Amino acid sequence: MSATVHLIVNGRAEVLQAEPTDTLLEALRRDLWLKSVREACGIGVCGSCTVLVDGRPISSCLLLARLAEGTTVETVESLTDGETLHPIQQAFVDHTAFQCSYCTPGFVLATKALLEENPRPSADEVRHYLAGNLCRCGSYRNIEEAVLDAADRLGG
Repeated sequence: MSATVHLIVNGRAEVLQAEPTDTLLEALRRDLWLKSVREACGIGVCGSCTVLVDGRPISSCLLLARLAEGTTVETVESLTDGETLHPIQQAFVDHTAFQCSYCTPGFVLATKALLEENPRPSADEVRHYLAGNLCRCGSYRNIEEAVLDAADRLGG
């Protein structure tokens, strides 16, 4: 039986219809066409489906959509301002912190959460915080450099 779910997604009030087994990942892609939220492993290991729920990085493939009732959800689509990239996104571009870019939205959102929590992380703290995100192309060194650069750009 379908249920109505009210939440704020990327700054806008949204109403979703969710079946009991619908994940937040499925609802965001199906109902709101937010294609940056990507499924890879489907078991919360890879980080490709990362979204921020009330500011915290969450594997949206593990969260039932109904449990997101009343939350604020942020996807990577919320970061750009027209044609201007967010400083985190620009740092990823400048450091070529991607290859296939399938994992990039999850890394960018995890980076945003990290820098809001710790504006001046060390390289070790970056690696530890982003350990839940996997890059199958192996761009880890460039990702680390991009995160540290983004911290500088954001004034951390």
